[in-house]
Amino acid sequence: MKRREFFSSTVAAGIGLAVAPLTNIYAGGESKYDSNDDDDLITVAVAISGGTTEIDYVGPCAAFETWHFDKEEKKYKRKFKIFTVAETIDPVDNRIPDYTFANAPAAKIVLVPAQQGSDALLAWLKKMHNKAELVMSVCVGARHLANAGLLKRLSATTHHESIDKFAKDYPDVNWVKGVRFIEEKGIATAGGLTAGIDLGLRIVERYFGRESAQAVADHLEYQGIGWKVE
Repeated sequence: MKRREFFSSTVAAGIGLAVAPLTNIYAGGESKYDSNDDDDLITVAVAISGGTTEIDYVGPCAAFETWHFDKEEKKYKRKFKIFTVAETIDPVDNRIPDYTFANAPAAKIVLVPAQQGSDALLAWLKKMHNKAELVMSVCVGARHLANAGLLKRLSATTHHESIDKFAKDYPDVNWVKGVRFIEEKGIATAGGLTAGIDLGLRIVERYFGRESAQAVADHLEYQGIGWKVE
């Protein structure tokens, strides 16, 4: 099954593998950690601009950055590669983007946190919607997906305090209250702030299974269960 097809269902939400953080790598000798070939990694492009809310992307990226233990090879392996993308290479809130929209490499997942945004971001999102396996937003980052026309006639969510305003601003979107995230075909939107962690874990689960996602949650000492879709 192609990975994009893996994100084709519509769902509203709400032990085996060990994990290790990216920084916990042995420096010499035979290591039980393996950096993986970059070609095997699921690439995640995080779009940033002025006023980006850090927890909106740090939360889900923490789930993506956790290493997984491969039982057959008996090594820890990372599964995702994360990079930031912005309109220019100039610093964004003291953070230097890895790439611009013009030169960013292909990404399987696009993550849009709350931020000021720009016309360049909207144009890039439209392009990436046709190329990425999943475009996801956290909190009011959903407005950029809506402005790009990616949420028309779909269900979506955002921070609970913005639902009513978004319903007026984007009447062609079915804004849903009281859920941690919503998945549509190739699109996912999370509620405010920590809801992004739930969506990040849900994505780990969809790629690697419930057991792997639970191991990641345990490693993060995250006790929320909003990511579990029954």
